[in-house]
Amino acid sequence: MASNNDVSDLLEEEQGLLIAVIGDEDTVTGFLLAGVGQRDAQGANFLVVDAKTTKEGIESFYSGLVTRGDVGLVIMNASIANQIRSTISANRAPIPMVLEIPSKDAPYDPKNDALMKRVLQMLGEA
Repeated sequence: MASNNDVSDLLEEEQGLLIAVIGDEDTVTGFLLAGVGQRDAQGANFLVVDAKTTKEGIESFYSGLVTRGDVGLVIMNASIANQIRSTISANRAPIPMVLEIPSKDAPYDPKNDALMKRVLQMLGEA
């Protein structure tokens, strides 16, 4: 695991990193209205997940975000993160960081949140 200095060094080196969003329609729409959305040659930095979206599609999009290099934070509904938990857990790089947020349809469970697990590890409580 990277130390605090390693993460600080990475953040200082990387200026202007994007925030990406993977979520239900309401979540993604809210972040797009706040100015988070971007579409360029590398593709979009957001994905609306609905009943037709497959687990493989979510994993593929997430994996693409992780390898882009210009994404610093991935905001994801916790219920969607649970669908691809093994893929998220396999990514050990500190950037992009994954922040799981509750959705209107599912309660938030901090036991499954990868970021909370890392914080607890740093505090020696895990």
